[in-house]
Amino acid sequence: MPEANTPPANATYTIAGNLRGIGAAAELRSTATIRTRARALLERARRGESAWFSVNDGAMATAASLVAEITRARYPNLEIPYHSRWRHFEAGGIKRPAMLNEALASATPAGRARAQIDLALVSVLLDAGAGPQWRYLEAPEGERPGCEYSRSEGLGVASFHAFMAGMFSSDPQYPLQADAAGLKAVTAEQLAAAFQVSEGNPLVGLEGRAALLRRLGQALQDQPALFGPRGRPGHLFEVLVLPGKNTVEAHELLSILLTGLSSIWPAQNMLGNIPLGDCWRHPAAGEADSGPSQGWMPFHKLSQWLTYSLLEPFEWAGVQVNGLDALTGLPEYRNGGLFLDAGVLLFKDPAQAQRLHQAGDELIVEWRALTVALLDELAPMVREQLGLTAEQMPLARVLEGGTWAAGRALAQQLHQGLPPLNIESDGTVF
Repeated sequence: MPEANTPPANATYTIAGNLRGIGAAAELRSTATIRTRARALLERARRGESAWFSVNDGAMATAASLVAEITRARYPNLEIPYHSRWRHFEAGGIKRPAMLNEALASATPAGRARAQIDLALVSVLLDAGAGPQWRYLEAPEGERPGCEYSRSEGLGVASFHAFMAGMFSSDPQYPLQADAAGLKAVTAEQLAAAFQVSEGNPLVGLEGRAALLRRLGQALQDQPALFGPRGRPGHLFEVLVLPGKNTVEAHELLSILLTGLSSIWPAQNMLGNIPLGDCWRHPAAGEADSGPSQGWMPFHKLSQWLTYSLLEPFEWAGVQVNGLDALTGLPEYRNGGLFLDAGVLLFKDPAQAQRLHQAGDELIVEWRALTVALLDELAPMVREQLGLTAEQMPLARVLEGGTWAAGRALAQQLHQGLPPLNIESDGTVF
């Protein structure tokens, strides 16, 4: 008879399995893994082995020229900001971030950064595709007339005003923050009111967005070491900016977000009991690898978009962010649509463009992977046309200049603004 403290016979295997799962999850949270597997899927498609796409490399020069042309038109002096949520807060040429800074005039630089991080994180998580019908009407103010916004700009403006109204704070004395208790209390009805949702103005994935914010609140509450006693995203500023340290690595920030927020993502993508988030099955992903991560293609699009959107709050507070190009391009409608609409990626079955797809469908997973790899190849071509170096125009600026706007412009010309693929969204991926 075994002693009382003797582990079960299969305990060693369970522990080993858990350790393998933890190691595989860490591997799948690395942008190096994203890039390696995306490049391998692109080379596979070039060899004609993809079931879904062929690659027309001759169209890359045309795509690069379009991106360079649109970049010059949008930023004639080539002083290109980062591709981040802060651009949407400036929709319509209105400097809304200045309104936030004015309201925080008495705060310290670190205090302002905490509020800006709170705003950016919540707003990014609300940024999944809005659908073609939804609109947000911003009320007139002073001499500024009311204006209607849609899609990402509308979501950005709506979430900005919700934040300014204290919707995500549990403390009426401190409305300009997001905290665990405030986020856990958000209902779909409150979100619908703030985002002007109605039967005639539907927002895709409304329930999913509200549930995501509540899960965020719980994750913040559960990790006081990362998010402080009040459970604020902005506490990451204290975690990363230690006394005597005035630099932050972009991938370090992403890694903290991926581990700290892992529990908020829908649980359909799990490795053992570890939620993987924006990571999907593809039979050819990681073919050269062995172990439990084989067959998974990671993206972490919203987490990387969030990381891009947190760069400026750190920099505005005087903190230098290094290693920007460790992050990947964002595999979403506009960047992915650019390669389809520019003829770089061709459907082997054109009827796929008309079908409704799920985020986890092999075709969608592969399209997103090819987008990541092609963005890395397109970036130096765009820089060459603009006469800029990688230091002057990191990928975060190529996207902003850039690929996202070019994808939107082509979609407007070819599909009345709709993306070239129909994907059913729950408001947490796209």
